[in-house]
Amino acid sequence: MEENFCKVKNLNSFGPSPIPEEGKFVSAKKIEDISGFSHGVGTCAPQQGACKLTVNVKNGIIKEALVETIGCSGMTHSAAMAAEILIGKTLLEALNTDLVCDAINVAMKQVFLQLVYGRSQSAFSEGGLEIGAAREDLGKTKSSQVGTVYSNDQIGTRYLNLAEGYITKQGLDENGEIIGYEYISLGTLMMNLQNGMEIPEAVSKSTKTYGRFSDAVKVINPRKE
Repeated sequence: MEENFCKVKNLNSFGPSPIPEEGKFVSAKKIEDISGFSHGVGTCAPQQGACKLTVNVKNGIIKEALVETIGCSGMTHSAAMAAEILIGKTLLEALNTDLVCDAINVAMKQVFLQLVYGRSQSAFSEGGLEIGAAREDLGKTKSSQVGTVYSNDQIGTRYLNLAEGYITKQGLDENGEIIGYEYISLGTLMMNLQNGMEIPEAVSKSTKTYGRFSDAVKVINPRKE
């Protein structure tokens, strides 16, 4: 059938659109043309757990990976394996490698899409972010930020973990509304203990308050009261 048609020449002189990569624009044709620092978030099939994945890619090769998971005990062990698997692989290899957990696999797909479309965190940073940048995301205590808040219609809301740390006390005003809390920075606590500080002092120096905690008319333990 095709022999009955004359040939019309396709215009194929246009290459791929340039994308921003580490302070320059690149018309990526091969996987090694991709560099960047980005994050991706994924959930597992029943959505009982989630993963935040951070990768630092140089010339298509994953040089650094940070895997943070929540909500599923098995996923934490999967993260340990995934971190070992990812390093040294090309983006394409990582995309087609079983990273042990659905959530981590989905997060990898999201990172891939961001990088190949030029949506990385380092898109306009000349030379990109150096290896170790993902670790710096964790702060000086090298621990992830975790938020855990529980609420029901009988007892109200309980703050359990927030960005600052492990909540030990919750301050209420005269209306029974939350106005502040006391917390222990677990990362700081562990650093103090590792530096040889005695337990009572380590706990004391790691304990702080947030909000109008000092004005509370009632203080409760959010896990027991």
